[in-house]
Amino acid sequence: MDISLSQCFIAVDDHDKALAFYRDVLGLEVRADVAFEGMRWVTVGSPAQPGVDIVLEPPLTDPNASTADKEAMAELLAKGLLRGVIFTTDDVDATFERIRAAGAEVLQEPVDQPYGARDCAFRDPSGTMLRFNQPRGR
Repeated sequence: MDISLSQCFIAVDDHDKALAFYRDVLGLEVRADVAFEGMRWVTVGSPAQPGVDIVLEPPLTDPNASTADKEAMAELLAKGLLRGVIFTTDDVDATFERIRAAGAEVLQEPVDQPYGARDCAFRDPSGTMLRFNQPRGR
């Protein structure tokens, strides 16, 4: 049985700002931009991974969610407490410099980790933590 990743989701509070970051700063391609029931989903992905999509979605996609639940999700997103993704790069230091030069919030400069990677971390425009790692030996 083969199982592979198809999509992952990142909550964003402003799709236009997120799109500018993921497309213009990270260099991901836009694969879809869909509006439905007052919400918007933008799908992006790496040209090197045509079978894996990252869906930029509202923090809470249930149209029947209570106002309190919507506010709670917005607060968690603003605090950076929702999960993000880890990207792999062949040059973490160059990736770091490019993203920092674009004005992204730096959480961690490149460092050699004890688990065998060199990595760095940023927040996207919505506050989600994104890590960029380069396995040692690359």
